[in-house]
Amino acid sequence: MRRLLPALALTSLLTGLPLPGAPSLGLAGSQAFAQALDMSHGEQVTISSAGPQTYDHDAQTVTFVDRARAVRGDVTIDADQLIGFLRKKAPDPNAPQPAPDEKKSGDDGAMGGSMELYRMEAIGHVHIYTSTDQAWGDKALYDIDQAVMVMTGKALRLTTPQDVMTARDVMEYHANTRMSVGRGDATVTTNDGKRIKADVLVAFSKPDSTQPAGSKPAATPASGGDGTARSSKLDRAYAWGHVVLRTPNETATGDRGVYVFDTQMARLIGHVHVTSGQNQNNGASAIVNMKTGVAIMNPAPGQRIEGLVIPNEAASSKPGDAHP
Repeated sequence: MRRLLPALALTSLLTGLPLPGAPSLGLAGSQAFAQALDMSHGEQVTISSAGPQTYDHDAQTVTFVDRARAVRGDVTIDADQLIGFLRKKAPDPNAPQPAPDEKKSGDDGAMGGSMELYRMEAIGHVHIYTSTDQAWGDKALYDIDQAVMVMTGKALRLTTPQDVMTARDVMEYHANTRMSVGRGDATVTTNDGKRIKADVLVAFSKPDSTQPAGSKPAATPASGGDGTARSSKLDRAYAWGHVVLRTPNETATGDRGVYVFDTQMARLIGHVHVTSGQNQNNGASAIVNMKTGVAIMNPAPGQRIEGLVIPNEAASSKPGDAHP
């Protein structure tokens, strides 16, 4: 059974319910989007569209079509279609229990008065943006129970004032673990010329350590009390598969690696190659200072470091010539 749902009714329904959105090296942008769109902090969500708004009683969905838009504070989601998935609210164990013959208010009506939003899906030309950041994809899905946002599409792209992130297959944000993920030829390029590329990039942000113990949870790092999006403070990023670290002067590759944002230090493991100008060193692992460009190469047990060093080559990164 399908019914047209007035916009005011849905706005009231979504008030205060969770909904998401997505570095230094790039993955901060996806965290900012997702955290800013976390509706668990009571910020109202307004959804509208140029076409009809349809409530499907049997499927328990609310669908907005034709230039659909969801707005929460400074964050906007535009798409060809927005779908909200609904379910009955679990009873409040602390609420007074009505008499057996007492009719529960709000149980009749189109929305039943006891429905909650547990998933939001955006389909077609998805564009998520704040006053500073933007993300594009073909489809975005947010699971409220798991606090996970997944964006897919053919041209996934996220831009912030500091960097640009792209991925071939998927971009994810896991709010409970403060983890951002880019899958499939994931690349982050910063304004100062640094680049990290891998089959899979995973970054973790730092927990908010400024909040006093026992105090009420504050707004997430990516959103202020006014609902505006702000930058996340990243801790480290992990990379797997065909890892490439690149600065304007050096390139380092390996099978896997980790990058620490505060120190700008990276460690690469497995078939490592570090190139500076015409100089190249090969080994089993390396520690790379992406701020200074200095790399320290380590050989595998029982083996030797192999390399090519051109005399008088500027910016040489011979192993052991300096410590990061």
